[in-house]
Amino acid sequence: MINILDLGAVGDGKTDNTALLQKALDDLQPAGGMLYFPAGEYVTGSLWVKSNTTIYLESGAILAASGDYSLYPVIGEDLIPGFTRGSRRGILFSLNAENITVKGEGTIDGRGYNWWVNRSNGETDERRPRTIQFINTDNVTIEGIRIINSPCWTVHPIHCNNVNIHGISIVNPYDSPNTDGINPESCKNVKISDCYVDVGDDCVTIKSGLERDAFPKCYPCENIVVTNCTFVHGHGGIVIGSEMSGGVRNMTVTNCVFRDTERGIRVKTRRRRGGYVEDIVINNVIMDNVIAGITMNEYYKIAASPDNMELFSYEKRPIEPTTPYFKNIIISNIIMKNVRAAGIYFLGLPELPISKVKILNADIRVTGCEEGEDSVSVHNIPKSYGDGIYLKNVEDVVINNCSLSAKEKEYIFDNAQETYINGKKVPSTL
Repeated sequence: MINILDLGAVGDGKTDNTALLQKALDDLQPAGGMLYFPAGEYVTGSLWVKSNTTIYLESGAILAASGDYSLYPVIGEDLIPGFTRGSRRGILFSLNAENITVKGEGTIDGRGYNWWVNRSNGETDERRPRTIQFINTDNVTIEGIRIINSPCWTVHPIHCNNVNIHGISIVNPYDSPNTDGINPESCKNVKISDCYVDVGDDCVTIKSGLERDAFPKCYPCENIVVTNCTFVHGHGGIVIGSEMSGGVRNMTVTNCVFRDTERGIRVKTRRRRGGYVEDIVINNVIMDNVIAGITMNEYYKIAASPDNMELFSYEKRPIEPTTPYFKNIIISNIIMKNVRAAGIYFLGLPELPISKVKILNADIRVTGCEEGEDSVSVHNIPKSYGDGIYLKNVEDVVINNCSLSAKEKEYIFDNAQETYINGKKVPSTL
C-alpha cells in the first residue's frame, strides 16, 4: 500500500498532483497494490490505472479533476484501432488490463463546470473526459464511492468482462449536458447494485457501439443485472441504446425505484443502426412522476442525417442485416403512478415487429400531460398525451392482471398481432 501523502501529494484543492500520482501508479507495477488517499482534496488530470491495482479513497478524500485540458490526452486509433470518437482519456483510465478496484467512502469530483461552459476552444461533447473509463479490462470493481459533477458520462466501461458496481452514488446537476451515470458498452457479466444515481442525462445506459464504431460494435452487451437501485431525474432511468449496433441480450432489472425521471425504462434505435434487444426481464419496479414508464422505440431520430428520412417511413421496408429487432421481453410486478404521457409505449417496425412480450401484474396510473408539456417523444412518432398501454407493430403479446387508469385511452393497439388480454384475443387495432 502506498499512502500518497508519503510521496508528497498536496491535498489543498489547488496543487496539480497528476505526475506524482501517475508515477505512484506506475511504480506499483508489475505486481500491483493499493494507492491510498487519506482525507484531503487532490487535484489531478487523467490517471492511467494498470492491472492489479486498487485505488482507495478514505472518508473525506476528494479526487478532483483539473480544468487543464492538456492533462487529458485524446484517444486515437493509434491507441485503440477502430475507436473513432476522438474523446479524451477519462479521469481514471485503463486499457488492456485486469483486476482493477476503485473503492472507499471518498469522492471523485469531476469539476464538470470546467467543461460544460466556456467552450470557445472548440471542445465538443464527445471530447469531454469520462470520470471512470476502463477499456478492454477484466475484473473491475467500483464500490462505495461518491462521484459528483462528471464532465461527461460518469462510469463508462467499454468491452470489459466481469464488472461489479456496488453501493456507489452519482450526483450530477440535472441541467448538466450528457452526464449519464453508468454506461456499460459492449461489456459482459455486469452487475449494478444498490446504487443511487441522480444525473443530467440517462442514469444507466446499456450500449454496444454505433454503425461507425468498428471497435465496440464487434461485441454485444450481455449478461447484465441492475438491482436494488434508485434513479432520480435524468432523461431515462435505465436506457438501452441508441448506440447498440452490437446488440444487447440477457438483462434483468429488479427491485428498482424511479422518481422524477423523464422516462423510466427506455429502449431506442432505428433502421440501419441495427442491433438486437432480446431476453429482457423487468420485475418489481416502482415509478413515480415520470413522463413515460417503459418505452421501446425503433424510430429514434436524434442525429439522423437529413438524407436518411426514408428510414422513418411507417411502410414496410426490406429486412437488412442492420434492421433492429426486439424480442422476448417480460415486464412484471410494476407500479407506475403520476405518469403523464404513457405507461407502456412500444413502437416497432412493420417489417420486423417487437415480438414475444409479456406484461403481467401491473398497476398503471396515467394522469396526463400538463398544458404545454411535451408528450412521450418528439422524434417523429405517434404521440401519447395520457394513455395506459400503446402498442404499434408488435406480435405475440400477452397482458394479464393489469390495472389501468388513464386520462386518455387505457389501450391503443395498431398492428398488434396475436395480442391477448386476460386470456382473450383482442383485435390487432383497438
